Amino acid sequence: MKAPSFAIFFAIVLAIYASANYYIFIRGWQSIPADSPQRKYYLVVFLLLSLSFIAGRFLERLWVSWVTNLIIWVGSFWLAAMLYFFIIIILLDLIRLLNHILPIIPSIILNNYVAARQITGYAAGALVLVLLIAGHLNARFPRIKRLDLSISKALETAPNLKIAVASDIHLGTIIGRARLDKLAEKINALHPDLIILAGDIVDEDIGVAIRENLGESLRSLKAPLGVFAITGNHEYYAGVEEACRYLADHNVTVIRDSVVKINGDISLVGREDREYNRFMGKKRKTLTELLSGVDPSKPIILLDHEPFHLEEAVGAKVDLQISGHTHDGQLWPIHYIDALLFEIPAGYGLIGNTQFYVSTGFGTWGPPVRLGNRPEIVEINLKFK
Repeated sequence: MKAPSFAIFFAIVLAIYASANYYIFIRGWQSIPADSPQRKYYLVVFLLLSLSFIAGRFLERLWVSWVTNLIIWVGSFWLAAMLYFFIIIILLDLIRLLNHILPIIPSIILNNYVAARQITGYAAGALVLVLLIAGHLNARFPRIKRLDLSISKALETAPNLKIAVASDIHLGTIIGRARLDKLAEKINALHPDLIILAGDIVDEDIGVAIRENLGESLRSLKAPLGVFAITGNHEYYAGVEEACRYLADHNVTVIRDSVVKINGDISLVGREDREYNRFMGKKRKTLTELLSGVDPSKPIILLDHEPFHLEEAVGAKVDLQISGHTHDGQLWPIHYIDALLFEIPAGYGLIGNTQFYVSTGFGTWGPPVRLGNRPEIVEINLKFK
């Protein structure tokens, strides 16, 4: 990514992050009586929480230890807490505003306003804590999502194909070796013919995976037709060349703007992630270019991490596209935003004669929390006819 564009992007994100934290801090500060000693403790704790994620991400590039891991874990949970504190405070402020127009707050609360603010603050904190715990437990137990699909093209070599798909693992400090071991165990238990890792396999710093050898579990993945992957946006954030080398060293074949023949007749097409354009300063290959030598009478499976511009796959007569990236919003109510950005934000869809599946993903980015959706490993049972 070019330095000026990255600096602008980072400045915007930092400004939004700082503004949201300031808004939460001020409302929390106002809920504590002015003469209470709790204010100084609140100030210290809030500063530590709000700075932990950014500090941890910078520190892990220089020094990996239990200290940096702890800071990142705290900061990651704070990202989710920040979202829900922000929503709660917005709702409370809207109620207060409405009360000026149409009195709806009971007089008993207005007459004991200081105590009511304290109780509300404690209640908000308890609610957010419950949401974090529930969301974290949900994030740690992926479901097996099974799909039975058919492609109306004859296949001479075999009439069926079982594909195991895992996207958005985000291997790093939060998703470590133990979680990857469980992923490999669950995938192997499906006895797939083919394994696909649909992008964002590593998180933001490939150095963490390398130093801790987190990807060793990838070697245990077993499928007769192989283990294939594509790049996601986080491979580029982590350093795409080093990330791809690391995956290759652990028996994962990364398909980068190219086509691989599976079982002789199936074309497995892997696109570079859209971040290729920004980081490499040139455009990734078009589908027309990628499929120029492909026989359209045979099955075509497209792997594209970010499910944008689905009409391209339809126009290219792709039979099945597999994507990830969206996490289905990961945190409620962000999935409503995803629904505006993506034609198929998660799950199965059919457009024309092209089938699509957008996985909610296995891991998490940022908060180790999922609310409103489930992490998943996808088993696709394909029939050719």
